[in-house]
Amino acid sequence: MIPGKFVGRAALLALGIALAAGANAQQSLSEARSQRARVPSKAAAVAPKPELEAKAIDVLKATTDRLAKAQSMSFTAIVTYESPSRIGPALAYTTISEVVMQRPDKLRVVTLGDGPASEFYYDGKTMTAFAPAENLVAVSAAPPTIDAALKAAFDRAAIYFPFTDLVVADPYKALAEGLTVAFYIGQSKVIGGTTTDMVALVNDNVFLQVWIGAEDKLPRMLRAVFRNDPLRLRHQMELSNWKLDPVVAADTFASAKAATALPMAFAHPGGSAASGFRPPTKAKPAGKAAAKPQPTKTP
Repeated sequence: MIPGKFVGRAALLALGIALAAGANAQQSLSEARSQRARVPSKAAAVAPKPELEAKAIDVLKATTDRLAKAQSMSFTAIVTYESPSRIGPALAYTTISEVVMQRPDKLRVVTLGDGPASEFYYDGKTMTAFAPAENLVAVSAAPPTIDAALKAAFDRAAIYFPFTDLVVADPYKALAEGLTVAFYIGQSKVIGGTTTDMVALVNDNVFLQVWIGAEDKLPRMLRAVFRNDPLRLRHQMELSNWKLDPVVAADTFASAKAATALPMAFAHPGGSAASGFRPPTKAKPAGKAAAKPQPTKTP
Protein backbone atom coordinates (compact mmCIF):
# COMPACT_ATOMS: atom_id res chain seq x y z
CA MET A 1 0.00 0.00 0.00
CA ILE A 2 1.08 3.61 -0.64
CA PRO A 3 1.22 5.82 2.50
CA GLY A 4 -1.39 8.60 2.60
CA LYS A 5 1.15 11.45 2.62
CA PHE A 6 2.78 10.11 -0.51
CA VAL A 7 -0.58 9.90 -2.24
CA GLY A 8 -1.39 13.48 -1.26
CA ARG A 9 1.90 14.82 -2.60
CA ALA A 10 1.52 12.83 -5.77
CA ALA A 11 -1.97 14.24 -6.26
CA LEU A 12 -0.74 17.82 -5.79
CA LEU A 13 2.10 17.21 -8.23
CA ALA A 14 -0.32 15.77 -10.77
CA LEU A 15 -2.62 18.80 -10.34
CA GLY A 16 0.27 21.21 -10.88
CA ILE A 17 1.31 19.42 -14.03
CA ALA A 18 -2.28 19.47 -15.29
CA LEU A 19 -2.61 23.23 -14.71
CA ALA A 20 0.69 23.93 -16.45
CA ALA A 21 -0.31 21.76 -19.36
CA GLY A 22 -3.65 23.56 -19.64
CA ALA A 23 -1.94 26.89 -20.32
CA ASN A 24 -0.66 25.56 -23.63
CA ALA A 25 -3.62 23.34 -24.47
CA GLN A 26 -4.65 25.03 -27.71
CA GLN A 27 -1.13 24.99 -29.14
CA SER A 28 -0.49 21.41 -28.04
CA LEU A 29 -3.77 20.21 -29.54
CA SER A 30 -2.98 21.84 -32.86
CA GLU A 31 0.52 20.36 -32.93
CA ALA A 32 -0.77 16.93 -31.95
CA ARG A 33 -3.29 16.92 -34.77
CA SER A 34 -0.58 17.91 -37.21
CA GLN A 35 1.75 15.16 -36.00
CA ARG A 36 -0.98 12.51 -36.18
CA ALA A 37 -1.48 13.40 -39.81
CA ARG A 38 2.19 12.61 -40.49
CA VAL A 39 2.97 9.74 -38.09
CA PRO A 40 1.42 6.23 -38.53
CA SER A 41 -0.89 5.22 -35.68
CA LYS A 42 0.47 2.71 -33.15
CA ALA A 43 -2.84 0.85 -33.45
CA ALA A 44 -1.87 -0.02 -37.00
CA ALA A 45 1.38 -1.63 -35.86
CA VAL A 46 1.67 -5.40 -36.13
CA ALA A 47 0.96 -7.14 -32.82
CA PRO A 48 4.00 -8.87 -31.30
CA LYS A 49 4.31 -12.58 -32.00
CA PRO A 50 3.40 -14.77 -29.02
CA GLU A 51 6.44 -16.07 -27.13
CA LEU A 52 5.55 -19.70 -26.54
CA GLU A 53 8.49 -21.76 -25.32
CA ALA A 54 8.34 -25.29 -26.72
CA LYS A 55 9.13 -27.03 -23.43
CA ALA A 56 6.36 -25.18 -21.61
CA ILE A 57 3.83 -26.12 -24.29
CA ASP A 58 4.99 -29.77 -24.19
CA VAL A 59 4.44 -29.90 -20.42
CA LEU A 60 1.01 -28.32 -20.80
CA LYS A 61 0.01 -30.70 -23.58
CA ALA A 62 1.13 -33.72 -21.58
CA THR A 63 -1.21 -32.92 -18.69
CA THR A 64 -4.17 -31.78 -20.80
CA ASP A 65 -3.91 -34.87 -23.03
CA ARG A 66 -4.05 -37.13 -19.99
CA LEU A 67 -7.06 -35.34 -18.58
CA ALA A 68 -8.88 -35.32 -21.92
CA LYS A 69 -8.44 -39.10 -22.35
CA ALA A 70 -9.91 -39.94 -18.94
CA GLN A 71 -13.54 -41.02 -19.23
CA SER A 72 -14.04 -40.45 -15.53
CA MET A 73 -12.01 -38.79 -12.80
CA SER A 74 -12.13 -37.62 -9.22
CA PHE A 75 -9.92 -35.21 -7.31
CA THR A 76 -9.81 -32.78 -4.40
CA ALA A 77 -9.43 -29.05 -5.03
CA ILE A 78 -8.39 -26.69 -2.22
CA VAL A 79 -8.90 -23.13 -3.40
CA THR A 80 -7.45 -20.11 -1.60
CA TYR A 81 -8.36 -16.65 -2.80
CA GLU A 82 -7.63 -13.19 -1.47
CA SER A 83 -10.17 -10.48 -0.73
CA PRO A 84 -9.43 -6.99 0.62
CA SER A 85 -10.07 -6.45 4.31
CA ARG A 86 -11.83 -3.31 5.54
CA ILE A 87 -8.41 -1.77 6.33
CA GLY A 88 -6.80 -2.67 3.01
CA PRO A 89 -4.45 -5.69 3.21
CA ALA A 90 -5.88 -8.84 1.68
CA LEU A 91 -7.37 -11.65 3.71
CA ALA A 92 -7.28 -15.26 2.52
CA TYR A 93 -10.34 -17.49 2.32
CA THR A 94 -10.25 -21.19 1.56
CA THR A 95 -12.70 -23.75 0.20
CA ILE A 96 -12.30 -27.46 -0.39
CA SER A 97 -14.20 -29.28 -3.13
CA GLU A 98 -14.55 -32.99 -3.78
CA VAL A 99 -15.06 -33.43 -7.51
CA VAL A 100 -16.30 -36.43 -9.48
CA MET A 101 -16.75 -36.30 -13.25
CA GLN A 102 -17.85 -38.82 -15.88
CA ARG A 103 -17.77 -37.95 -19.56
CA PRO A 104 -19.68 -36.72 -21.38
CA ASP A 105 -22.54 -35.66 -19.15
CA LYS A 106 -22.05 -36.10 -15.40
CA LEU A 107 -20.47 -33.95 -12.68
CA ARG A 108 -20.63 -33.66 -8.90
CA VAL A 109 -18.98 -30.94 -6.82
CA VAL A 110 -19.33 -30.92 -3.03
CA THR A 111 -17.77 -27.78 -1.51
CA LEU A 112 -16.96 -26.85 2.08
CA GLY A 113 -14.86 -24.02 3.44
CA ASP A 114 -14.92 -20.41 4.60
CA GLY A 115 -18.60 -19.88 3.91
CA PRO A 116 -21.82 -21.81 3.34
CA ALA A 117 -21.44 -25.38 2.12
CA SER A 118 -22.73 -26.11 -1.37
CA GLU A 119 -23.36 -29.14 -3.55
CA PHE A 120 -23.74 -29.23 -7.33
CA TYR A 121 -25.05 -32.19 -9.29
CA TYR A 122 -25.34 -32.62 -13.06
CA ASP A 123 -26.69 -35.87 -14.50
CA GLY A 124 -26.98 -35.05 -18.20
CA LYS A 125 -30.56 -33.80 -17.90
CA THR A 126 -30.75 -31.50 -14.90
CA MET A 127 -28.48 -29.28 -12.80
CA THR A 128 -29.06 -29.20 -9.06
CA ALA A 129 -27.57 -26.64 -6.66
CA PHE A 130 -28.10 -27.61 -3.02
CA ALA A 131 -27.38 -25.66 0.17
CA PRO A 132 -27.42 -28.38 2.87
CA ALA A 133 -27.25 -26.11 5.93
CA GLU A 134 -30.18 -23.99 4.75
CA ASN A 135 -31.96 -26.99 3.18
CA LEU A 136 -32.57 -25.05 -0.04
CA VAL A 137 -32.31 -26.46 -3.55
CA ALA A 138 -32.42 -25.03 -7.08
CA VAL A 139 -33.01 -27.29 -10.08
CA SER A 140 -32.82 -26.48 -13.78
CA ALA A 141 -32.97 -28.36 -17.06
CA ALA A 142 -29.45 -28.82 -18.42
CA PRO A 143 -27.70 -29.26 -21.79
CA PRO A 144 -26.36 -32.72 -22.75
CA THR A 145 -22.62 -32.15 -22.11
CA ILE A 146 -20.44 -31.07 -19.21
CA ASP A 147 -19.04 -28.13 -21.19
CA ALA A 148 -22.49 -26.81 -22.07
CA ALA A 149 -23.84 -27.43 -18.55
CA LEU A 150 -21.01 -25.47 -16.94
CA LYS A 151 -21.64 -22.56 -19.30
CA ALA A 152 -25.37 -22.70 -18.59
CA ALA A 153 -24.78 -22.77 -14.82
CA PHE A 154 -22.60 -19.68 -15.14
CA ASP A 155 -24.98 -17.81 -17.45
CA ARG A 156 -28.14 -18.62 -15.50
CA ALA A 157 -26.93 -18.56 -11.90
CA ALA A 158 -23.31 -17.27 -11.79
CA ILE A 159 -22.10 -20.70 -10.65
CA TYR A 160 -18.41 -21.07 -11.51
CA PHE A 161 -15.75 -23.57 -10.48
CA PRO A 162 -12.05 -22.64 -10.70
CA PHE A 163 -11.18 -26.14 -11.97
CA THR A 164 -13.55 -25.84 -14.94
CA ASP A 165 -10.69 -25.85 -17.48
CA LEU A 166 -9.58 -29.27 -16.21
CA VAL A 167 -12.89 -31.11 -16.69
CA VAL A 168 -14.05 -29.77 -20.06
CA ALA A 169 -13.72 -31.90 -23.19
CA ASP A 170 -10.63 -30.04 -24.46
CA PRO A 171 -8.52 -28.84 -21.51
CA TYR A 172 -5.65 -27.78 -23.78
CA LYS A 173 -7.85 -25.39 -25.74
CA ALA A 174 -9.29 -23.98 -22.52
CA LEU A 175 -5.84 -23.27 -21.06
CA ALA A 176 -3.88 -22.39 -24.21
CA GLU A 177 -6.36 -20.22 -26.07
CA GLY A 178 -5.11 -16.65 -26.33
CA LEU A 179 -1.66 -17.37 -24.86
CA THR A 180 0.85 -14.59 -25.47
CA VAL A 181 3.67 -15.96 -23.30
CA ALA A 182 4.52 -19.44 -22.06
CA PHE A 183 7.81 -20.47 -20.49
CA TYR A 184 9.29 -23.30 -18.45
CA ILE A 185 10.38 -22.27 -14.95
CA GLY A 186 12.03 -25.40 -13.57
CA GLN A 187 11.24 -28.25 -11.17
CA SER A 188 9.95 -28.36 -7.62
CA LYS A 189 10.05 -31.23 -5.13
CA VAL A 190 7.75 -29.54 -2.63
CA ILE A 191 4.28 -29.38 -4.20
CA GLY A 192 2.03 -32.42 -4.08
CA GLY A 193 4.64 -34.64 -2.47
CA THR A 194 6.24 -35.33 -5.83
CA THR A 195 8.55 -33.76 -8.42
CA THR A 196 6.69 -31.25 -10.56
CA ASP A 197 7.49 -29.21 -13.65
CA MET A 198 6.62 -25.54 -13.31
CA VAL A 199 5.38 -23.48 -16.24
CA ALA A 200 4.09 -19.93 -16.59
CA LEU A 201 1.14 -19.19 -18.88
CA VAL A 202 0.12 -15.64 -19.79
CA ASN A 203 -2.73 -14.21 -21.82
CA ASP A 204 -4.41 -10.81 -21.88
CA ASN A 205 -6.44 -11.63 -18.77
CA VAL A 206 -4.32 -13.67 -16.38
CA PHE A 207 -0.79 -14.64 -15.31
CA LEU A 208 -0.85 -18.31 -14.34
CA GLN A 209 1.82 -20.49 -12.76
CA VAL A 210 1.17 -24.24 -12.93
CA TRP A 211 2.86 -27.16 -11.18
CA ILE A 212 2.50 -30.45 -13.11
CA GLY A 213 3.68 -33.87 -11.99
CA ALA A 214 6.89 -34.76 -13.82
CA GLU A 215 5.99 -38.47 -13.85
CA ASP A 216 2.20 -38.71 -13.73
CA LYS A 217 1.57 -35.49 -15.73
CA LEU A 218 -1.25 -34.44 -13.40
CA PRO A 219 -1.73 -30.81 -12.33
CA ARG A 220 -0.86 -30.28 -8.67
CA MET A 221 -1.20 -26.54 -8.13
CA LEU A 222 -2.15 -23.37 -9.99
CA ARG A 223 -1.59 -19.76 -8.92
CA ALA A 224 -3.27 -16.93 -10.79
CA VAL A 225 -3.17 -13.13 -10.79
CA PHE A 226 -5.66 -11.36 -13.03
CA ARG A 227 -3.96 -8.68 -15.03
CA ASN A 228 -6.81 -6.17 -14.85
CA ASP A 229 -6.97 -6.43 -11.06
CA PRO A 230 -5.36 -3.27 -9.63
CA LEU A 231 -4.87 -4.99 -6.25
CA ARG A 232 -3.08 -7.99 -7.80
CA LEU A 233 -5.00 -10.37 -5.54
CA ARG A 234 -3.77 -13.96 -5.72
CA HIS A 235 -5.84 -17.06 -6.37
CA GLN A 236 -4.40 -20.50 -5.67
CA MET A 237 -5.74 -24.01 -6.26
CA GLU A 238 -4.11 -27.17 -4.91
CA LEU A 239 -5.13 -30.47 -6.53
CA SER A 240 -4.75 -33.89 -4.91
CA ASN A 241 -6.27 -37.37 -4.56
CA TRP A 242 -6.33 -37.82 -8.32
CA LYS A 243 -8.09 -40.91 -9.67
CA LEU A 244 -8.40 -41.36 -13.43
CA ASP A 245 -11.00 -43.70 -14.90
CA PRO A 246 -12.41 -44.94 -11.59
CA VAL A 247 -15.63 -46.94 -11.55
CA VAL A 248 -18.34 -44.47 -10.54
CA ALA A 249 -21.53 -45.58 -8.81
CA ALA A 250 -24.77 -44.79 -10.64
CA ASP A 251 -26.17 -42.72 -7.76
CA THR A 252 -23.10 -40.45 -7.49
CA PHE A 253 -24.67 -37.60 -9.45
CA ALA A 254 -27.82 -37.11 -7.39
CA SER A 255 -28.69 -36.33 -3.78
CA ALA A 256 -31.57 -37.80 -1.81
CA LYS A 257 -31.39 -34.91 0.68
CA ALA A 258 -31.53 -32.32 -2.10
CA ALA A 259 -34.66 -33.98 -3.49
CA THR A 260 -36.57 -33.14 -0.30
CA ALA A 261 -35.18 -29.63 0.27
CA LEU A 262 -37.13 -26.37 -0.06
CA PRO A 263 -37.11 -25.14 -3.68
CA MET A 264 -35.64 -21.83 -4.80
CA ALA A 265 -35.12 -20.32 -8.24
CA PHE A 266 -32.11 -21.37 -10.29
CA ALA A 267 -31.26 -17.75 -11.08
CA HIS A 268 -28.46 -15.22 -11.30
CA PRO A 269 -27.82 -13.57 -7.91
CA GLY A 270 -27.19 -10.17 -9.50
CA GLY A 271 -23.54 -10.12 -8.44
CA SER A 272 -20.21 -11.35 -9.79
CA ALA A 273 -19.65 -15.06 -10.34
CA ALA A 274 -17.35 -17.01 -8.10
CA SER A 275 -16.56 -20.48 -6.85
CA GLY A 276 -19.59 -22.31 -5.52
CA PHE A 277 -22.76 -20.41 -4.61
CA ARG A 278 -24.28 -18.55 -1.69
CA PRO A 279 -27.97 -19.38 -1.17
CA PRO A 280 -30.32 -16.63 -0.01
CA THR A 281 -31.53 -16.36 3.53
CA LYS A 282 -34.62 -18.35 4.40
CA ALA A 283 -36.57 -15.10 4.50
CA LYS A 284 -35.86 -14.56 0.78
CA PRO A 285 -35.94 -17.96 -0.95
CA ALA A 286 -36.65 -16.55 -4.40
CA GLY A 287 -33.13 -16.55 -5.81
CA LYS A 288 -29.79 -18.29 -5.54
CA ALA A 289 -26.52 -16.43 -5.16
CA ALA A 290 -23.05 -17.46 -6.21
CA ALA A 291 -20.77 -14.95 -4.53
CA LYS A 292 -17.54 -15.77 -2.76
CA PRO A 293 -18.20 -16.88 0.79
CA GLN A 294 -17.75 -13.83 2.99
CA PRO A 295 -17.65 -13.86 6.79
CA THR A 296 -19.86 -11.39 8.63
CA LYS A 297 -16.89 -9.47 10.02
CA THR A 298 -13.36 -8.69 8.85
CA PRO A 299 -10.55 -7.16 10.86
